[in-house]
Amino acid sequence: MRLAVLKERRAGETRVAATPETVKKLIALGIGVSVESGAGIESGLTDAAYREAGAEIAADAAAALAGARIVLKVRAPLGTGEGAVDELSLIPRGALLIGRLEAVANPARARVYAELGIEACSMELLPRITRAQSMDVLSSQANLAGYRAVVEGAGAFDKGFPMLMTAAGTIPAANVFVMGAGVAGLQAIATARRLGGRVSATDVRPAAKEEIKSLGASFVGYEDEESQAAQTAGGYAKQLSANFYAKQAEVVAAHVVKQDVVVCTALVQGRKAPTLLTAEMVASMKPGSVVVDIAADAGGNCALTVPGEAITTPNGVKILGWQNWPGRIPAAASSLYARNLLTFLSTFWDKEAKAPKLPEDDEIIRGVTLTRAGAVVHPLLAPAAA
Repeated sequence: MRLAVLKERRAGETRVAATPETVKKLIALGIGVSVESGAGIESGLTDAAYREAGAEIAADAAAALAGARIVLKVRAPLGTGEGAVDELSLIPRGALLIGRLEAVANPARARVYAELGIEACSMELLPRITRAQSMDVLSSQANLAGYRAVVEGAGAFDKGFPMLMTAAGTIPAANVFVMGAGVAGLQAIATARRLGGRVSATDVRPAAKEEIKSLGASFVGYEDEESQAAQTAGGYAKQLSANFYAKQAEVVAAHVVKQDVVVCTALVQGRKAPTLLTAEMVASMKPGSVVVDIAADAGGNCALTVPGEAITTPNGVKILGWQNWPGRIPAAASSLYARNLLTFLSTFWDKEAKAPKLPEDDEIIRGVTLTRAGAVVHPLLAPAAA
């Protein structure tokens, strides 16, 4: 059984789907691993390190994919017209492709995988159940995004985070407001607290209030009967009514005026990120304040965010709208992502056959499988494909 690890070619992607650590463990399962030359360099992982772990170093994507039955990726492989290398055309028919493929937002991808006979598993669709926690790529990457957002926000803020008492006078602690208390938001709260900030946070989900308080932050938000049902069974925020968001915005607007750093992390699965920080709210902030928008990949929570860019507004507020926040801490992000994929593969590994065994009735497999036997099978995509 041959497994290929490709270099990531999508713009701004610095991560890699396997590390020397996970390569050793894959080889221990009886897998031959081929790593495309330079695949890990932006994560600080050299070809020599992969070679020492037992991997074969392939000169290019075609050489890495030759005879591969399993392909590990961070992002979806490039197809026709998407780049200099058409990775999809090089993947052998019948190969198992595992990565964060984002096919729900791009349904045509799943149809192409089916046409090419690729068995595709999209890891961001993993069900959020206890058994799947160690495979959860969304959680592992969001955790690092929340950390990195606060670090970069602190770097952009022109004062210190902690209260600084000096002979020349006292500098007050920064007021940090985190919008959204999912995995990224909770890590942002914890990081801001470690740096000495005065932290507050908001989230529409009822369970989030206690989680926010447990980390030492104060809760800010509007609560009513509708907010009590603002969470899906999978733990994601639901889309609520315009009336609720209007009342929530009033509470937030009064709070934002006093903040030095606002970290936006709110996402709704399968939708554009909700706009939580309006242009009027940004206009009310003090010069030198910072907005860090982790949701920029999905359009942004701030109305003024320019995805992929850092801007300064006319009233002197800095807005960091970088995309792929986990990719801004690539060594750690690659390490955790690679372990997620290793856990998934080893959990469904047939030791006797030395091949993956993906039972169709398993909840995890049903959740992540996009295509099988030349057909689109995921329930979120199959009707569209038909």
